[in-house]
Amino acid sequence: MSNISTDDLNRAVGDPIQRSAETDYRRARSKAFWHMVFSALRGQSNKLIPYQETKDHLRLSDQIYRGVRAIRLDRIVGSVGRYRDFDRAFLPTQTHTRQRWQRVDRAHLSFVDLPPIQVYQVGEVYFVRDGNHRISVARQHGVEFIDAEVIEVTSPVPLKADLQAEDLTLLGEQAAFFEATRLEQLRPEAEVRFSLSGHYCTLLEHISVHRYFMGLEQGREISCDEAVTHWYDTVYQPVVQIIQQQKVLKEFPGRTEADLYLWIMDHLHYLRQEYGQVEVSQAVETFAEAHGQHPIKRLVRSVKHALAEIIEEM
Repeated sequence: MSNISTDDLNRAVGDPIQRSAETDYRRARSKAFWHMVFSALRGQSNKLIPYQETKDHLRLSDQIYRGVRAIRLDRIVGSVGRYRDFDRAFLPTQTHTRQRWQRVDRAHLSFVDLPPIQVYQVGEVYFVRDGNHRISVARQHGVEFIDAEVIEVTSPVPLKADLQAEDLTLLGEQAAFFEATRLEQLRPEAEVRFSLSGHYCTLLEHISVHRYFMGLEQGREISCDEAVTHWYDTVYQPVVQIIQQQKVLKEFPGRTEADLYLWIMDHLHYLRQEYGQVEVSQAVETFAEAHGQHPIKRLVRSVKHALAEIIEEM
């Protein structure tokens, strides 16, 4: 009687765990397809974020080893090298992942203990160094936490759980602004955040002009740190406080206090050129009335505009 190995027997009668792994993979690939379709219809990104791109934009460098701990799977938003092989939900997007994915799934279904994955932590999110397939399989089976060997990377700006790849350019500009001004060290409570790219350079120009006029008024050289803190305390913060007091931000969905600061300062400059001395509070109020997105205010502006056209034609 010939000796028949367990593997030979499984192949002969059909391995139920292997069949389950094949079924799981097909389901995961199907989910990946529909995720791609629905994300495209919604205009949302469905891609993992490359760690190197994040590192370059934010100029990440300092690292702290945090050891092994349980982390939330839904906080893993990117990968060091496999960001094209899986989507944002870590569903497999490439057919070449099949065999390895199924091997990991077989281990999961057989209750085999797998080693911890390895990740970089940046703020609230994680990027996979090793273990992409283990994450994919775990998420396919509804697992919420996974053991991970964590290396924390210090970031000059906070990264939130909803981070998208398209956010990196703006976050990089923010990091460069904080590096140039040292505002985080000088005013730790400061939050200067834009919703649009390109504004941080304009803000640096504001500080530079403020420093120049401080020097003229005081007849001495003004240090960069002194100019930054004086601008923040006497120019930026008073405008932000008025924005908060008048609840202007709700008129501009998706925008930030820093966005409004720049727009209001431009509006204030225009008003003072046209009408002389104008208070900042007046500039805030008239700007919100002219450009706010509240439906009733939009209707009132439309009616006023229509009436003006009718009167001109009479």
